[in-house]
Amino acid sequence: MFVALTEQRDAVVETVEFFKALASAVRVAVIAELRVGPRCVHELQAVLCADGREVSQPLLSQHLKVLRDAGLVTTTRRGTEMTYSLAVDRVGDLVNEVIGLVVEKRP
Repeated sequence: MFVALTEQRDAVVETVEFFKALASAVRVAVIAELRVGPRCVHELQAVLCADGREVSQPLLSQHLKVLRDAGLVTTTRRGTEMTYSLAVDRVGDLVNEVIGLVVEKRP
């Protein structure tokens, strides 16, 4: 597929922003968890805690804002809570694939 140089340049810049949004172990873990299905903040917090990542609710909310601003997650209201979902399932698949590559590279 041919992509014009200006389109490529724009896509490269957007790709860098995409990876910047994932430049946190907490955010990668959130994306991996959202592959399972939509979660609210306290559910994500419980999963992260069970995984050994103590994250306060305000800090987790900041991480979710970064992911939301990058267009990686979406929100819907569920009663009084906001539920987070992957904006595109392929993002979760990509994160899962990279995690698999890292695990394979371990000695």
